[in-house]
Amino acid sequence: MSRPVRVCSLLVFVALAAAVPSTQSRSFVITGAQLADGTGGALRAGAVRVEGDTITAVGAVTPRAGETVVDGRGLVLAPGFIDAHNHSTEGLLKEPASTTQVSQGITTLAVGQDGSSPWPLAGYFEKLRANPPAVNVVTLAGHATIREQVMGADYKRRARPAENARMRTLMDEAMAAGAFGLSSGLEYEVGSYSDIEEVVELARAAGAKGGYYISHIRDEADLTMDAVKEAIAIGERAKLPVQITHIKLGTVGVWGKAGDVVALVEAARKRGVDVTADAYPYLAWQSTPRVLVPNKQYDDPVSVKRGLDDIGGAKNVQITRWKAYPQYIGKRLDEMARGEGISDIEAYVRFAKDDDAGMIGHAMIEADLRTFYQQPWVMVASDGGIANNHPRGAGTFPRVLGLYVREKQWMTLPEAIRKMTSMPAARMGLKDRGTLAPGMKADLVLFDPATVIDHSTFEQPRALATGIAKVWVNGGLVWTGTAPGTERPGRVLTR
Repeated sequence: MSRPVRVCSLLVFVALAAAVPSTQSRSFVITGAQLADGTGGALRAGAVRVEGDTITAVGAVTPRAGETVVDGRGLVLAPGFIDAHNHSTEGLLKEPASTTQVSQGITTLAVGQDGSSPWPLAGYFEKLRANPPAVNVVTLAGHATIREQVMGADYKRRARPAENARMRTLMDEAMAAGAFGLSSGLEYEVGSYSDIEEVVELARAAGAKGGYYISHIRDEADLTMDAVKEAIAIGERAKLPVQITHIKLGTVGVWGKAGDVVALVEAARKRGVDVTADAYPYLAWQSTPRVLVPNKQYDDPVSVKRGLDDIGGAKNVQITRWKAYPQYIGKRLDEMARGEGISDIEAYVRFAKDDDAGMIGHAMIEADLRTFYQQPWVMVASDGGIANNHPRGAGTFPRVLGLYVREKQWMTLPEAIRKMTSMPAARMGLKDRGTLAPGMKADLVLFDPATVIDHSTFEQPRALATGIAKVWVNGGLVWTGTAPGTERPGRVLTR
């Protein structure tokens, strides 16, 4: 009786295998391009052979008879861009083609950011595997998500010892499920009530399994220095690598102080703390309106005025989500105030009452961004994602290559590629991605260094970049230069 069952199972297996596109038998060679190998070394002429999902030869490669050849003349071939901070958690499920991501060269992205992650992770991984996206996915465990699992709605206080122990258990479970580390959003509602001891305990759990800690620090405005010190202290005490994500100085009072932040990080690195950071190439941040009032007195006129003054006024607050006033989406808060015949302060009070409201704060300066990007320990990351209402969601990597490399010459092309590839790969612990070398996975970007540029704006945040000629993920073509490919070769990556 068992023999028919085995035959039936074999037939089912064959049918399933036939339904899933495979790259395992594919072989092609990219010729004529200048190679940016991801290490920061000089560009060099050469070719790359891909067999299946793996790079098998780099350098003097002669195409075999009948082998597909991709002409890369006039272009640069680099490892696929690795986005260390991405918000495509739900977008990957809704739009697996990931058009805004692959069109800018992203081949691997990390979700579960700012303390908020899918839960349980295993369930999220099952959904991704059932409907694979075009990109590879790394996932972090969110501190606030774990906190809510334990504390529920009673989170506006410090956790008790028993609750910290329970959170530690959940963090252990997340790491066992495949999380790459711990993320926190200490400026946001749930995480902001935690103390450093709580975060250190979860970070220790991540570090014990080889993970890292990435943080939206407790303040990116007037108290930035203290917040940076706290992030460093968490990494130092928990003995794990720490990343200060979307490093910035986001209010008027701290403009021009990027050098002070750099000094703090450099001092920590000199004493052996593994600290890195990432930055996106725009002078505006995206968040919720509540971050403007750190003391959480969202209806106190004095506190609100101070918060609005810190960002340079209501004119620098761009509305991205507001259910009660959809007619003002894309407009500034002062425009809404005039339209409704109310003060800027009253407009903010109404805005902050919406739990789902979103805003863009136009409150950064280029001099600070340049200082950060020119540090060898600052990588490129988007803080964007699929269907994001900030231009960084569709334009981050081409903008760096076009504006800050080609036009402003803040850094060399090989160094920019390092900040997009091997550097984030090393931070995440991805040993088989991030460089062009035999044995590495075939995540590749072919682009035109003379034309690559972003086109997304604050008014049209999802306009696609140009100059990215082709993108492969695990050997499968996911971007043709004008449209997504037909394959979905992305994988769930776990530690």
